[in-house]
Amino acid sequence: MKECKLLIKYRVDGKLFTDDNYQNQHYVIEKNFSNNIVKLEISPKVEMELITLELSYNYEYEPESRFYINGYQSWTTSYEARIDDKQRGIGRVLKAIPFGKLLASTSGDYSFVDYPKKSGMFHSFTYTYITKSSANEICFYGSLNEKTGFTIFHADMNANKLKIVKDVEGVKISSSYELLNVIRIEGLYDGVFDKYFSTLGIAKPRINHLAGYTSWYNYFGNIDGKIILRDLDGLDRVKDIVNIFQIDDGYQPFIGEWTTKNEEKFPMGMKKIAAKVHKKGYLAGIWLAPFNVQRKSKLVQEHPDWFIKNEKGKPIIGCLGWGGAYVLDIELEPVREYIKGFFNEIANDWNFDMFKLDFLYSQCMLPRNGKSRGQIMCEAMEFLRECAGEKLILGCGVPLGPAFGLVDACRIGCDMDLQYLPKFYNKIHVNNEVPSVQNSMTSTIWRRHLNGRAFLNDPDVFFLRDTNLKFTLEQKKTLAKVNNLFGSVLFVSENIADYGDDALEIVKLAFAKPNAMIISVTCDDDKVYTIKYLQDGEQKKFSFDMKTGAEL
Repeated sequence: MKECKLLIKYRVDGKLFTDDNYQNQHYVIEKNFSNNIVKLEISPKVEMELITLELSYNYEYEPESRFYINGYQSWTTSYEARIDDKQRGIGRVLKAIPFGKLLASTSGDYSFVDYPKKSGMFHSFTYTYITKSSANEICFYGSLNEKTGFTIFHADMNANKLKIVKDVEGVKISSSYELLNVIRIEGLYDGVFDKYFSTLGIAKPRINHLAGYTSWYNYFGNIDGKIILRDLDGLDRVKDIVNIFQIDDGYQPFIGEWTTKNEEKFPMGMKKIAAKVHKKGYLAGIWLAPFNVQRKSKLVQEHPDWFIKNEKGKPIIGCLGWGGAYVLDIELEPVREYIKGFFNEIANDWNFDMFKLDFLYSQCMLPRNGKSRGQIMCEAMEFLRECAGEKLILGCGVPLGPAFGLVDACRIGCDMDLQYLPKFYNKIHVNNEVPSVQNSMTSTIWRRHLNGRAFLNDPDVFFLRDTNLKFTLEQKKTLAKVNNLFGSVLFVSENIADYGDDALEIVKLAFAKPNAMIISVTCDDDKVYTIKYLQDGEQKKFSFDMKTGAEL
């Protein structure tokens, strides 16, 4: 960790400077290397606006080494990459479309991180590891502080280089500031991650298993009270192994107007829905995109000054759904009070037990007010934890580092799609965040180390119905098996009352807590996965073809 080359970019009085020295006329950088931790703290002599910081190392990759890519946010595909792999950015088709890159960048890192077209060059957010030739050993690097900016690890496996980059764009400082705090750990896979989260001081999640229903993947926003109560009754067939019922998008009249009653679709109101869920003995969950407001909402008309704006003074688009949605600026006190208000009503009047919070990345799309993207995201997650109080939080669409220790569960892959095989937008590669069954399963497998350490992993839903779906029975079984082995939040979006006997048996097995310990995961060039695990004292193996969904 000691032998490295420094590069810092910054502005003073609007003028750009680049330097590789630890001190000059503008600053002094103190470096501290101890116990495999590297810390850098900058003391400015004048007011500075930071842009980026880099530490470059020589790293001798072994011929079979793999570099772990932890994607930008929870939807971003994450996996172990080999030297002949390429980390794909935005596809050529989208780049050729006017504003295509801007649209793709809404949910990804494409506006502030380069994607080289060359194989063997990768980047990973917050932490990474490099596999070693000895069985199940890794060399791990992880950030101990994302509050000062996202930490991005870059590998050039061709040139045997490893670079640690701090995204401090937009940070303005006039006093001491921690630039970097990174730990290096070597050892066996599980021991390394145990040590990392222990060093971070992250407590074990206060829950250990959720299984039940979410409404999104069958009806999407087209739900109403009759559908919800019918599907609630459908869970009676598996009531002994279900503990949560979650209502997704569609209960509210507009995105952002969460507590406005939807008389047409939910005339009884959400408080009575939650009471009926509780009467069944389940936790009641509800979906929110707490930072987003639909452009056609009256909230936009009444409070046009509440939203994050770009350099031209125009509100930014935080997500493309619902005809586009703006992003509430939590740096503004009236906005914070508004958000606290609807959380309080849903939690304490309606009496919901869990918030599924979505599109959270939108809060940190732009560095602003002298803060980096990472600082904004960390502060946003702390604010949401304050708003939710003791209620459970299921995070979604969120950079993972800032969510550590603040959410009870978190999505760790992109949205599922309604067909197993890739759709056209997967083939032209819109970005790494679009819905995809294979990408979701890939992230579920390779982000397994977060489960039970940072939060409970939510691998998204599995499917067992026969309508509105393009899955074979074998593909359904494979997805259910992967979710059960690697996840602790197990959801279906179907009326279980409609299941035949075979589907009913599969859902019972998939909802059950597996108590499996993963020994190893391997993936060959043909995307055949082999998973070895211990279950009830017996060593087992599960192999499947990711491209076809067939168990082998």
